[in-house]
Formats: sequence, structure tokens, C-alpha cells
Amino acid sequence: MPKQITSFSNPIVKQARGLRDKKHRRAEGRFLAEGLRILTEAREAGVLPEILFYSDASHPLLRQLIDKTEAAGGDAIETNADILHKISGKENPQTVLGVYRAFDTSLARIDRDAAPLWIVAQALRDPGNIGTILRTGDAVGAGGLILVDDCADPFSVEAMRASMGALFTQKVAAARWDAFVPWLRSGPGQLVGTSLKAVHDYQEPCYTRPTFILVGNEQAGLPGAYEAECDVLVKMPMLGKADSLNAAVATAVMAYEVINQWRRMT
Repeated sequence: MPKQITSFSNPIVKQARGLRDKKHRRAEGRFLAEGLRILTEAREAGVLPEILFYSDASHPLLRQLIDKTEAAGGDAIETNADILHKISGKENPQTVLGVYRAFDTSLARIDRDAAPLWIVAQALRDPGNIGTILRTGDAVGAGGLILVDDCADPFSVEAMRASMGALFTQKVAAARWDAFVPWLRSGPGQLVGTSLKAVHDYQEPCYTRPTFILVGNEQAGLPGAYEAECDVLVKMPMLGKADSLNAAVATAVMAYEVINQWRRMT
């Protein structure tokens, strides 16, 4: 039976609100997701919230989500728009929010044989870019996203919104470069880096399975030593005045080039 909360001072509300902060997310091992579409994507991927907050249970998809959450031992809590605003920080919050347990992000969790394409991001600082790359990964059938070095938090509310639920369909791992390289070289995998200093056009190489697309920091790009480790280094033509693409856009262009090559071979 769903519970009801109408007090701002309720400790469950305070705990959920704290998950907007990275420090609290790490301490609690939990994160927030909002919106019926995203939470439904999670449910369809087999992931249910530990706590579900909602203000209007009239939608049939939300009724399913409530039933599944309670059946799995989670709490479904009916509340109001003011409480949802306090938790999400948005002026016009979604009518449903979920508190989820954070995923294991170790490299050991990644099975490179599970997909022919993987995305690797180095030192990305914009959570919106991380979320968008996750969404792109889902669209192209990638296995997931490996975050290298100090990246923005993929479990932040901003990354979650940009991913449109792809955080629940893509594997996410995090590692330092000196741990990632031995893991990569321990099995098959072509590392393809993007760089303005590359001499090869991104459509020139023949990409082999599995391909790991490596994209660098939004401002600095890839460090020289990281570029040197790549099996292939490519660039995209810039025909206007801009000298580079947004990191998430560049990743999408590369990902579709890789899979389009493979599609033409079938």
C-alpha cells in the first residue's frame, strides 16, 4: 500500500533531496531519476527504484511502476508538487521521481564481447555531454560508456536528464587511464581516437569489431600520450569557421560512421 508524505521536514524527503549533491550520492550509493518516461525505461530494463515519489497515479504506466516497485520491496510514496520541487530542484518538477541504487562501475563488469561498439570518454566535465553520449550509445547499439580519468558524474540529475533513460540501458564503467589501457589490450579491441591533429579523415579507416571510440576533454582534447596509444587517429572535416565539434556531437558522428560501415558489409 503506497505511503503518503506531505511534510518538507520528513527525513526521507531530506535524504532524497541530498542526492542532488555528488558528495551525498557517493556516500549513499544512490541517485535520482525523474520523469515517467525515464523511470519506465528503467523498469523495462529490469531496474526498479528503491523509493518512488509521485503526485498523480492516474497514468497506467505509473500504476505499473508503483505495483512493480512495491512487489520488489521498494517504497511507493504519494506526495505533492511542492515536495517534488524540493527534491528535484526544478520549478516545474516531473510528477514522478525515483531513488535508485548506484551501479557497479568497475571495468571488470564490462564484457567487451557483449557488443561490437563501445564509447570511451576522457576527462569530460559536462554532465550533459555524458548523458547525450549515453543516449547516442543506446541509439547505435553500443555496449556502454567507459569514463576515463576525472569525468563529470554520470549519475547526476543533469546527466540523467540528457541520457533520457539510456543510463539504464548502457553499461557504465569508470577507470584511470593506466588501468584502462591494460584492460583494453588484454583482449580484442581497436582504439579509435578523435583529434584535430590527426591526418586521416574519419571515413578513411576500416573499423574492426570491437571498436572503442575515444573522445577527449571538451577544451583540451586528448593528451598526446593517449593519442599515441590509439590504433587509429582520425578527424572530421571542419568546413566552416568553427575549429571543432561539441564532444557529444563528434561522438555521434563517429559512432554512426562505424556502424554504417558495418551495415554496408552485411
